[in-house]
Amino acid sequence: MFQDSPIYDRMIAECGDVPAEVRREAERVNRELEFVLRPLRSPGPSDASARPAQPGAGWQRTALLPGPRPQ
Repeated sequence: MFQDSPIYDRMIAECGDVPAEVRREAERVNRELEFVLRPLRSPGPSDASARPAQPGAGWQRTALLPGPRPQ
C-alpha cells in the first residue's frame, strides 16, 4: 500500500504498524462475534419448522396510556 514511502516507514519504525495491528484485532473480534451470534443448533427439526407461525405470537410491547395505572 505505501511502497517507497519514507515517512510511513519511519512512522512504523517509531510506532509499530498500527494499521496492521488494528486489522488483526478487527478480524479477531469479528471471528468472536460470529461464534457468539451463531444460533444454537440442536439435532432434529428446528423450532421454526416444528411449529407453524401464529400471528401475534411472541414478544410484543404494548403502550400504556397516560394517567393512573390499573392495579
